Amino acid sequence: MLLTEPSLTTLADALNHSCRCQTLDTAQLQRELGRNAGLRDVAGTLARTHPHLFSNTAVFASQATVQAVQNAVAALERTLSLPAWTQQVLPIANPIAQADHGPLGVFMGYDFHITPQGPQLIEINTNAGGAMLNAVLLRAQAVCCGLMNPALNAYRNMATLEDEFVAMFHAEWDLFNRARGQAPRPLRSIAIVDEAPQSQYLAPEFALFAELFQRHGIQAVVTDPSHLQLRDGVLYSGALALDMVYNRLTDFDLSDPAHAALAQAYTEDVVAVTPHPRAHALRANKQHLVTLGQAAALQALGVPLADQQTLLATVPACERVHADNAPALWEQRKHLFFKPLDGFGARAVYRGDKLTKKVWEQIQQGDYIAQALVPPPLRAMQVGDAATELKFDLRAYTYAGRVQLLAARTYSGQTTNFRTEGGGFAPVMWVPDLPDQACGC
Repeated sequence: MLLTEPSLTTLADALNHSCRCQTLDTAQLQRELGRNAGLRDVAGTLARTHPHLFSNTAVFASQATVQAVQNAVAALERTLSLPAWTQQVLPIANPIAQADHGPLGVFMGYDFHITPQGPQLIEINTNAGGAMLNAVLLRAQAVCCGLMNPALNAYRNMATLEDEFVAMFHAEWDLFNRARGQAPRPLRSIAIVDEAPQSQYLAPEFALFAELFQRHGIQAVVTDPSHLQLRDGVLYSGALALDMVYNRLTDFDLSDPAHAALAQAYTEDVVAVTPHPRAHALRANKQHLVTLGQAAALQALGVPLADQQTLLATVPACERVHADNAPALWEQRKHLFFKPLDGFGARAVYRGDKLTKKVWEQIQQGDYIAQALVPPPLRAMQVGDAATELKFDLRAYTYAGRVQLLAARTYSGQTTNFRTEGGGFAPVMWVPDLPDQACGC
């Protein structure tokens, strides 16, 4: 196919709308997943157990879009790290979030929709899943046309990406020890923790992380937090004494009684926990989406003017749903997206144009924000014999304000769901900011 789309503003737009080439080398993906003998069972069953985890098609982003995402992340992180922000947020946060134990929190996730006006922030996550899966997926891309070469080459750190992930956990361990006034010491053991981890949809990623840690000389175990035991000032998983917990729980304040040992170990500085309740309170409470999109609020916080401009251009307008504004929000519902303050993933979220009166009553009785609806961009795809288009978003995996990896999630329906034929995680390929180019695909 010769691709020429002069009506589109960038080469990335043209590729996303018209190029249906399939870039995933499935055999290479199997090899990457099964590099370690202990992962071969995971690699062999993934296509059957997770048929919509990986898309066959890459998503393209212009260099301008990538730079805008990086700028937005940096501005967000600077704002969320301001002393004035902490002073405003923590008084109403859970008590477990009050103390600073050192770690920043691994794998912050910032989700964006790409629009002609630039990237728009849709969600902030403190335990964003999929980074390891996307690192493996990126290595399994075939070059379908000449433009793929520079796109792949944009990831100059691809060979060292997993090493960067490990270095991030070492950095968290150093911050933990520094906060306790202890000298640096080796990180020896990590527990990857989630409820019933083997039944989680992203359980294959837990196995990949365990293998990665072990390859770097760190003992690793995947476990349910209810199996952890606190004995004599040490947190154990079975017989393994733990230095660190990589926390994948959605119990963000560790209030579930089944997580009591982990909560106590965290509050008593027995073990380094990352990400942790403080990170969620400071960064991922959905109320923050309201504040980050309001000029007056940013000015009151003392956010520098340049960052104010970046945030106001990036964060869609949001407001808390309450009795006074409910009638107006109902009238404007077709232009809004409703999210629960304490929700995660795509649970209990609603597009306004799909609302029934019954659901609207539930929203008013709950604790929701109304976010300006930002339609997701579309990616042309070939699914079997059918040509179709799927929605996608971009997720920036970050640490300490720096983007480590960009990935896309392709889907149909209201939200990302990993249930769409042809959908799933997709690599993001950077392409030059050159309009009206042609690509033989």
